[in-house]
Amino acid sequence: MPKFAYEGRGADGGVKKGDIEAADLDAARARLRLMKIQTSSLKEKKGFGALDLNLQIGFLKQKVTTKDLVIFTRQFATMIDSGLPLVQCLDIQAKQAPNPTLREQLTEVKAAVESGTTFADALKKFPDTFDPLFRNLIAAGEIGGILDTILNRLASFMEKNEKLKRKVKGAMTYPIGVMIVAAIVTAVLLIKVVPTFEGMFAEFGSALPAPTQFVVDLSYFVQDSWYFILGGIVVTYFTVGRVYKTPKGKLALDALLLRAPVFGDLIRKVAVARFCRTLGTMVSSGVPILDGLEICAKTAGNQIIENAVLKARQSISEGRTIAEPIAEAKVFPEMVCQMISVGENTGALDIMLSKIADFYDDEVDQSVENLTSLMEPMIMVFLGVFVGGFVIAMYLPIFSMAQSIG
Repeated sequence: MPKFAYEGRGADGGVKKGDIEAADLDAARARLRLMKIQTSSLKEKKGFGALDLNLQIGFLKQKVTTKDLVIFTRQFATMIDSGLPLVQCLDIQAKQAPNPTLREQLTEVKAAVESGTTFADALKKFPDTFDPLFRNLIAAGEIGGILDTILNRLASFMEKNEKLKRKVKGAMTYPIGVMIVAAIVTAVLLIKVVPTFEGMFAEFGSALPAPTQFVVDLSYFVQDSWYFILGGIVVTYFTVGRVYKTPKGKLALDALLLRAPVFGDLIRKVAVARFCRTLGTMVSSGVPILDGLEICAKTAGNQIIENAVLKARQSISEGRTIAEPIAEAKVFPEMVCQMISVGENTGALDIMLSKIADFYDDEVDQSVENLTSLMEPMIMVFLGVFVGGFVIAMYLPIFSMAQSIG
């Protein structure tokens, strides 16, 4: 955070000099006014030390994790509920937050609030840490005078959302890890082991069996063209990434993911749970439904689902319901559309969305468990066939020679 050197007169008429940290010059003046110092000179200090250098360079900054944000939100809610002033709460959090990046950001937020900015507007300076959902709920809490309640809801929402992410990551870690190990083992076998066997087979002076010849040819190909293979993988990765950044490419790939066997159903359930949890939290906190749907669309993670949510937002702005366009898009299950429709008709949309989210959290649990149970035998069969086939191919010439001798 920038430092400012100031000089002026205090409330007692004495000369005051020193340094003060603030987000900008206006924030520094506001802090000095609160300190009852009438400034005659206020200038930003140039240069920075080793610690400040780390904070200035973006890639050296420690990232603010969801866990850091949840701890901050819980503690902040407790302090607000205890009757402490907002600025004092921010000051305490800025001093005790374990993450240095979060401490720096909270210090700037505190300075902005001291200068007259609302808490929600002050958070806009750090969109990577405080996303639109967080800021909109804080704004609703400030307006409604229920900031402590909103903060507790936010913390609960983030905890459940993070738990959902961990479930999906956990389901994918095992198969991806096994496939990476299998690829490495295959490369070692083809580059190091097969040439040794091939040299031994050459001494036999007879033609190799077809499976063995195939493995030997594959070994030569990998040894001679490994850079093409590696380059092809890298080019494919970046090409898919570039295509995914285009509107048409993202739409096509997201549609393909939703239709993928096993994984498509899991992606859909995760999207339903996230949508319902996010919208339910925002509606129950007093955020306007149009703003809530816009934020839900941005956090959907899938272009097909995002389009369906945006269509629902447009529907509401035209006087229709949420359920109708969602049902027409055929993205969400029929049960979800029916429950949302009932929630709209009864005026209990937030309660119904929360029930749907809880139900699909359990569905995601079951899907992840089923996926793991399904993947384990499939991977074992794949590795068994692969390794077994490789071993048989390498030992076929030896078996043939033994038969010839017999």
